[in-house]
Amino acid sequence: MANHEHETQTTIEDILKAMSAKGWRITDQRKSLATLFASSTGYLAPKDVYDYMRQQYPGVSFDTVYRNLRLLSEMGVLEQIYLNDGLKFRARCESHHHHHLICVSCERTIPFEFCPMKQMAGVPSDFLVLNHRFEILGYCGECTPADDKELQ
Repeated sequence: MANHEHETQTTIEDILKAMSAKGWRITDQRKSLATLFASSTGYLAPKDVYDYMRQQYPGVSFDTVYRNLRLLSEMGVLEQIYLNDGLKFRARCESHHHHHLICVSCERTIPFEFCPMKQMAGVPSDFLVLNHRFEILGYCGECTPADDKELQ
């Protein structure tokens, strides 16, 4: 798990409240899932989540875990990103509006305040924007390759 330089992250209660609002039954498995994401500081691969859940619930299937991850992402409780080693999830930040710089090596996320939506003057007037994402992938100061040739 990687660093996330935020002071406020989604809590267990926030995640359970979102599940309940969508009519989900709050089972022990879903409480465990909420606990995992509320306590994690970085991105988790579906396999990592499955391995964690399987330790507590040996009968849980990968399909069930993955379906819950997708639904929580669609609800806006989890953020998802495609990194070099595949799709990963983490709890959504609960602080003010911001975006992220994400290190492709250690997966550290660094918030920054710039939002490209402020520059979007050309959006058609009949298009209703519901949400947006803006992430910049690169290397943090600790992971930047010493030789620029490694980047090419």
